[in-house]
Amino acid sequence: MRHTVLEQTVRARLLTTDQPDYPIRPTLRYSAAEPFAVHVDFPAHVSADGEGVSWMFGRALLEEGLDAPAGMGDVRIEPYGWARTVVEFRSPLGLAVVRFGTASLRRFLQRTYDLVAPGTEDLGPELDHGLASLLDEV
Repeated sequence: MRHTVLEQTVRARLLTTDQPDYPIRPTLRYSAAEPFAVHVDFPAHVSADGEGVSWMFGRALLEEGLDAPAGMGDVRIEPYGWARTVVEFRSPLGLAVVRFGTASLRRFLQRTYDLVAPGTEDLGPELDHGLASLLDEV
């Protein structure tokens, strides 16, 4: 089965404490095969090891964070004024703070809803099989 994948490259700024903000072009990605998740793919030149970095988090977290502070774990999102949104990515290696244009994030989120409307997400037979396997062992 073929699943549609949305990709949208956006302008953003990597916020740093010791240098001016650094302009970056991450790609927002969404796949109907993973209907609850969104991905942010960062280009290799902005990572510490020179490899591209991809973060995955809940689509609902993105929606919530556009209007109010959201998230308690590795990804936290909050409005930054009326036109910007800040996303914090936390890992054992450190913290990256990225400022996005809110309109770009809302446009991307709407495109994901056009593909898979909220409340209609389906993880398919793989989830059913996995749940059945787990329940058979209980």
